[in-house]
Amino acid sequence: MKQFRSSASALLASSLCALASIPAIGAEAPQPVDPAGPKPAQTTMMMRKADLSETQKPLWASKPDIAAFEKIDNDHLAAAERSIAALVAEKGPHTVDNTLRPLDDATREIDSALYFASLMESVHPDAKFRDHGTAMLRKASAAQTKLSLNRTVYQALAAVPLEGADAATQYYIRRQLLEFRLSGVDKDDATRAKLAQLNDQLTAESSAFARNINDGTKTIEVRGVSELAGMPQDFIDAHKPKDGVIRLTTDYTDSLPVLKFAASDDLRRRMLLAFDTRAYPKNREVLQSILETRHQIANLLGYKTWADYNAADKMIGSGAAIGKFIDDLEAAVRPTMEKEFQMLLAEKKKTQPQASTIGTWEWSHYQELVRRSSFDFDSQSVRPYFPYQQVKQGILDTASKLFHVSFRREDNVPAWEPSVETWLVLDGPKVIGRIYLDMHPRPGKYSHAEMAQVFDGQEGRQLPEAILICNFPRPTATDPGLMEYGDVQTFFHEFGHLMHMIIGGHQAWAGVSGITMEADFAEAPSQMLEELIASPQVLAGFARDYKTGKPIPTELVMRMRRASAFGRAIFVAQQDGYSA
Repeated sequence: MKQFRSSASALLASSLCALASIPAIGAEAPQPVDPAGPKPAQTTMMMRKADLSETQKPLWASKPDIAAFEKIDNDHLAAAERSIAALVAEKGPHTVDNTLRPLDDATREIDSALYFASLMESVHPDAKFRDHGTAMLRKASAAQTKLSLNRTVYQALAAVPLEGADAATQYYIRRQLLEFRLSGVDKDDATRAKLAQLNDQLTAESSAFARNINDGTKTIEVRGVSELAGMPQDFIDAHKPKDGVIRLTTDYTDSLPVLKFAASDDLRRRMLLAFDTRAYPKNREVLQSILETRHQIANLLGYKTWADYNAADKMIGSGAAIGKFIDDLEAAVRPTMEKEFQMLLAEKKKTQPQASTIGTWEWSHYQELVRRSSFDFDSQSVRPYFPYQQVKQGILDTASKLFHVSFRREDNVPAWEPSVETWLVLDGPKVIGRIYLDMHPRPGKYSHAEMAQVFDGQEGRQLPEAILICNFPRPTATDPGLMEYGDVQTFFHEFGHLMHMIIGGHQAWAGVSGITMEADFAEAPSQMLEELIASPQVLAGFARDYKTGKPIPTELVMRMRRASAFGRAIFVAQQDGYSA
């Protein structure tokens, strides 16, 4: 999930989102329609036209070129400046209406500029357009930093009496005051100027870090189909030789299946090396610079480390508490991790009796072999039940039932790339938001999976909009785009963020809309939704063999659940290491 938070916290989010581009091992990546008839999400297409405001067209409705995109973003920033000027010009007693309202309006406008710029940086097919997205992201981030360091605005907000305001408004004011202080608004002029410069520098470094990964796709060559032994047949069919050479990319749709299924140790090793060095050596220097910039910011704000600063508005409280949590988790997971490692090693010794280690390029492969030999589950056995289009429809239907909403596809809506879909989310006949699905890999695109904001929702003023940016197999006329269980789980997870953003996007204040809340809670809704993928009842609704139409057997789902539990301790230990 990519999340920009108001005030200084946006700088945290932008840099952490860049680091989140480093993938965790474990996800990859639907088709035909159920002949039984339309499903719930499909039937909504026959509903009467809902009351979406005519002024809130789909994001790409005007088909903006670079100049038009920059004008849209600059108009948002100009509107924010006008709101701030109105707040500062207020001479009477400060109230919710004359102080919090214009501040919230400015926040909404700056957020809109940030979201659009970040999206263009992440997904536009044209590298030049992405460059301008990066430039506008830096400009919008600077506007956000400038606001967060505006002492006049801070003092005005602090003067607003809380008596008589509703609980949500009181909380919003207190939270904003905290974020202002964490930005350094109470520091002297020279320190605030230095913080502004460092924030801008960090934004640029974080963008460079992400862009180096997104633009760093690599290709490896395979000399003959025999080297693809172990790979699913549809994968082999989709990778025909050209001039006697099969070319595989480091996109998830190629790399993750290779690391899991390829029998060739050399192929897996070459793939992992290419995957892990997509942005190397560029990002080594960038990352070092990010660490140094963060440390300077933390020190200027009176914190010993960036970890202490990062924790100041979260439940964990301090860097020391983070370190203790990491150590406690490592101690808790190590016994099970050691057992799992011994099972992997025993599997490897079946063919290499003298083996004593498992290489990083071997983890995924031997996990798959252990799941086959010890848990009677072959990951390839469930792929026919998960063609992309079918999974997408299943997730829409599941969300419809769970959240009591419906979805209506907006046809013939332009987007930055032809495969991007636009959907309205409805509560009965009422439109409550819009979502975009950008689901397949292409050069220069963000290479992981995330939900990103498009517009903050604000009841009566702006509908929430958000996008899923994923990298699942693209279905074609001859390829259904079969997904793995981990892909489907990722889809459910990110869709949980999407529903959180849309359903939570109907507050009185844009600054607390959607996912803009306590960071500690950010992953909870998505993790809850992804657990549904383990339910045989949920899977029975959409997981059907793309050739025969038969539903996935409950017995196969139960074996899949049991087998998928193997490797969790290794995965948690790996994530704990990244956190450390």
